[in-house]
Amino acid sequence: MNKRLAVSIVAASLFASGSAFAQSTTAAGAANGARTGGEIAGPVGEIVGGTVGAAVGAGLEIPNAVITSIPRDEPSVVVHERVVVGEPLPDTVVLHPVPRYTEYRYAVVNDRRVIVDPRTRRVVRIIER
Repeated sequence: MNKRLAVSIVAASLFASGSAFAQSTTAAGAANGARTGGEIAGPVGEIVGGTVGAAVGAGLEIPNAVITSIPRDEPSVVVHERVVVGEPLPDTVVLHPVPRYTEYRYAVVNDRRVIVDPRTRRVVRIIER
């Protein structure tokens, strides 16, 4: 593999993962990542971008440091709606910043800790207590 192609693939995967953070579902992350990767590195970038986008869209790339930064003693907000990955939280739920990670917020809803994309208020990952 030549150096230019390798750099293009790395760039495609980084751009795809960055843009996929704005998406909150696997399908949307994969589509966005494949499009971005294809624009940067052609067919190989499309494959890499789609794979990375799907993983990030599914919330699989959230660092463990984010999860461990969420306080365990935060009081829970009880809502009647079921908390689902990819769905927005109700407006009544207050989002708290995750220490040292500006791109995430967290909330404790129905005794479950959830990581939220602050721009869309959509749940990115649910963490069991």
